[in-house]
Amino acid sequence: MKLKNHEKEDKMSILTVKNLSHGFGDRAIFNNVSFRLLKGEHIGLIGANGEGKSTFMSIITRQLEPDEGQVEWSKRVRVGYLDQHTILEKGASIRDVLKDAFKYLFDLENEMNSICEKMAEASPEELETLLEEMGLIQDILNHNDFYIIDSKIEETARGLGLQDIGLDKDVESLSGGQRTKVLLAKLLLEKPDILLLDEPTNYLDEQHIEWLKRYLLEYENAFILISHDMTFLNSVINLIYHMDNQQLNRYAGDYDNFLNVYETRKQQLEAAYKKQQQEIADLEDFVARNKARVSTRNMAMSRQKKLDKMDRIELAKEKPKPVFHFKEARTSGKLVFQTNDLVIGYGEPLSKPLNISVERGQKIALTGANGIGKTTLLRSILGEVQPMSGSVELGDYLYIGYFEQEMKEANYKTCLEEVWNEFPGYTQYEVRSALAKCGLTTKHIESKVLVLSGGEQAKVRLCKLINKETNLLVLDEPTNHLDVEAKEELKRALKAYKGSILIICHEPDFYRDVVSQVWNCEEWTTKVV
Repeated sequence: MKLKNHEKEDKMSILTVKNLSHGFGDRAIFNNVSFRLLKGEHIGLIGANGEGKSTFMSIITRQLEPDEGQVEWSKRVRVGYLDQHTILEKGASIRDVLKDAFKYLFDLENEMNSICEKMAEASPEELETLLEEMGLIQDILNHNDFYIIDSKIEETARGLGLQDIGLDKDVESLSGGQRTKVLLAKLLLEKPDILLLDEPTNYLDEQHIEWLKRYLLEYENAFILISHDMTFLNSVINLIYHMDNQQLNRYAGDYDNFLNVYETRKQQLEAAYKKQQQEIADLEDFVARNKARVSTRNMAMSRQKKLDKMDRIELAKEKPKPVFHFKEARTSGKLVFQTNDLVIGYGEPLSKPLNISVERGQKIALTGANGIGKTTLLRSILGEVQPMSGSVELGDYLYIGYFEQEMKEANYKTCLEEVWNEFPGYTQYEVRSALAKCGLTTKHIESKVLVLSGGEQAKVRLCKLINKETNLLVLDEPTNHLDVEAKEELKRALKAYKGSILIICHEPDFYRDVVSQVWNCEEWTTKVV
């Protein structure tokens, strides 16, 4: 009998969402969404930029109250959420933060120690109860690897590249990407009943993405993963939740399977819609021609009734598809740049003396582990960071477009103002048109940049980049946050671009078709990789 209860419990949902509706201002995001998440399910949450994936995460983690509906977690479920906005306390080292993942186990150890103290004065009956409690705590500690915590921390830190930064480093001095890695490592060490991961690969390089892939494949608990890196997503999930037009639909299998089913359903719906539209037109035509005639009025009325009762098929409104065309400046000189014994770094050198050069038309990807100086190299070439020694010589007639990985300040301007400030000579119509071409709707264009999703913000920044005349593009992780359609279009535009390109990217599927050469920065770094 016990076994049956256990089986029943295994099939129980750990999260139930009922009749969820939510919106911002006049922009609806969910309309009457319901679903159940079962134990051990590995879910990919997908949808275009701005469909509400991160909002959905905020609602189920109770950081945001929905307008309507219920979110119910089953009792004693430990939820782990990778939240980019978590505050890391000044003065704590990376190791301190990671150890904090086991706080509940240290608390249990303290409880066990106080039980030991009580034993000295306990009666035989009390002693039995205390021994039982102690045995229970001991089992929990053993099951959760309490006695090998240090080696667990080392293993996860190594897997995500935190060893390279140094576990004794103060978390306050970390970059945004390094902070995310620390939060992800802490979360994985906590081994919650359900992991909620919002684009975890954005700040990981290829080798650490590979490690995370293996980790999630073996993860016995449930997780919901938001990711636009379809190769990664496909390799770890067995269910797709697709967010589209305020609805959430569930598909068994991976992303490729979802695409096939979705495409088939879409075609079936379009065929049914066409057929129904024809039927409606025929019925309306009959009614119009026959309602005035006494002899055919009854037939016309019965057809009108049929029209009134008809359950009309509605097709979803087509979303604007991004179109990127980089404006090209006059041709640059033959030499784009060359370095002479360039040593990059802040305070301490990050590279050996570098003698590298790029010629007109070359497209180069910079790869290698995070934290070894790829961004610093780009910024040193652009003259934004002073080299520690050596020099950079830029070629003639360079018109440079730079896409930074992280935007530091919160942006309170509207998208319209943001782009208009950059191109004051444009009319309002031209600015709106430029933003619309990047896949943004009128509502987005009039919203503050701050309230947009990460992908929509990236499209605003790309809008500024493609409308500037350039012959050298310097791109630092341009695919972060972009949805599948925008990434495909960006790849096409970069392939068509006649100028030179330097790109840092952690997705081989993206840069492989674009570049003519790959530079592995690990060959030059002074960091141990």
